[in-house]
Amino acid sequence: MDHSPGFLKVVNEAKTRVVEVSLDNARARLAINPKAVLVDVREDAEWTKLHAVEAIHLGKGVLERDIERQLPDPATEIIMYCGGGFRSILSADMAQKMGYTKVSSLAGGYKAMVDAGWLMKS
Repeated sequence: MDHSPGFLKVVNEAKTRVVEVSLDNARARLAINPKAVLVDVREDAEWTKLHAVEAIHLGKGVLERDIERQLPDPATEIIMYCGGGFRSILSADMAQKMGYTKVSSLAGGYKAMVDAGWLMKS
């Protein structure tokens, strides 16, 4: 996808504050910590089409409004993903600003997950 310069500038600034994890690291963290949560921050239509089996949906557009209701403990380990890894960076940055302390973004997002054979469902 061809992203605008302004969008990329904001993402790159957020990247300085957010930890990105690889697919292997995300799998390991989810396996080791049964309380860790994989969060799909894509739009509703993207989620409905196909998403990771173990994920919950918390779209970027409603993150600030709904995260505290869905994940009330700010110490919850959260791994966010989007289509390619940009929106999840922004979402993780916002969650950190709201007090969440163990938030990361999945590098490569949904596209990387599909390429790696991550189990999906509709």
